[in-house]
Amino acid sequence: MSLLGFSRFISPSSSSSNRAILRLSSHLLTSSLHLLPRSFPPSVCTGRKISNLTVRNYSWKAEIWATETMEPHKEVAEVNPNLYPIIEPYSTGFLKVSDIHTIYWEQSGNPSGHPVVFLHGGPGGGTTPSNRRFFDPEFYRIILFDQRGAGKSTPHACLEDNTTWDLVSDMEKLREHLDIPEWQVFGGSWGSTLALAYSQSHPEKVTGIVLRGIFMLRKKELDWFYEGGAAAIYPDAWELFRDHIPEDERHCFISAYSKRLNSDDLETQYAAARLWTTWEMMTAHLLPNQENIKRGEDDKFSLAFARIENHYFVNKGFFPNDSFLLDNIDKIRHIHTIIVQGRYDMCCPMMSAWDLHKAWPEADFRIVADAGHSANEPGIAAELVAANEKIKNSIKNKGL
Repeated sequence: MSLLGFSRFISPSSSSSNRAILRLSSHLLTSSLHLLPRSFPPSVCTGRKISNLTVRNYSWKAEIWATETMEPHKEVAEVNPNLYPIIEPYSTGFLKVSDIHTIYWEQSGNPSGHPVVFLHGGPGGGTTPSNRRFFDPEFYRIILFDQRGAGKSTPHACLEDNTTWDLVSDMEKLREHLDIPEWQVFGGSWGSTLALAYSQSHPEKVTGIVLRGIFMLRKKELDWFYEGGAAAIYPDAWELFRDHIPEDERHCFISAYSKRLNSDDLETQYAAARLWTTWEMMTAHLLPNQENIKRGEDDKFSLAFARIENHYFVNKGFFPNDSFLLDNIDKIRHIHTIIVQGRYDMCCPMMSAWDLHKAWPEADFRIVADAGHSANEPGIAAELVAANEKIKNSIKNKGL
């Protein structure tokens, strides 16, 4: 039996002796890369430096590494795959950020710890209690907030005065309200978009960045997911989304759904919102997640999620041009950043993370070879915890 086949039979719950065997098999596998076919990149086979890139496959636990700092036969630290325990906030509140909008915020973890702000996806997705579990509660002061119109923020599903730059401004108002001089920024999917926009606007306030499922709101990204690209992989889910729109309007699904999501009839809005949300939820995991898919049936959640997402997409993220975030990487190039991307992400395909990696090779780029889009998939969650641990240890070492 090959080392790869052998490692598949060892589960994460195996005994310590079995885990030791697993680590040994992983080490032997990575030490035998010279046996791989010549078509495999020679820089990986020889250990020659290439880029700040890591690829992990969590289904079989053996890891193939290609990192800028890697040396041949250098032992690699084991990744901590465990989310932190469930915790409750120690403070919550509402902050009025405009004449119209009030945002919900909460703090958990260590009140004297290193501040980190969590940016949810969508836009319009809102936060959930599980979002706190990516961070060590003894080290981090964990700040979550619901963006305009989402979650507990009011007014619900409101599109007025709701732009990327309004949200960037809200983050600054919240930081000042909580008396935080600077903080770490953590965002996935749309949260990665907002994290980049905020960090480029206020780089002096950012101590580190963790990004997941890269989305930069470019035309090719929107076309992939909403105009038929991902339909090649999920034709069954796509037909439900597609068939809600008459054939003569199918030249642009984003515009067609915008018409219905902004209808004067609330039931028309709900019907479109359910289908828009279900399409995304059906494609968000590498393997179907029924609990996630059922979120599309929640009219309150779906209305905010679909209306706000669609509003941002119609307006191209409120960016001045398609490559705005890539064009401004120099402003944040110096910030310690870790990028986590599922290889089979249907919602935010890896082409975007790859473009960001090429523009920003200094950032630590980690590909999870057997994952899709969701932060809750085991491999993605493990890498996000590990990313926060890496930044935590870097901060601790600087304090020595």
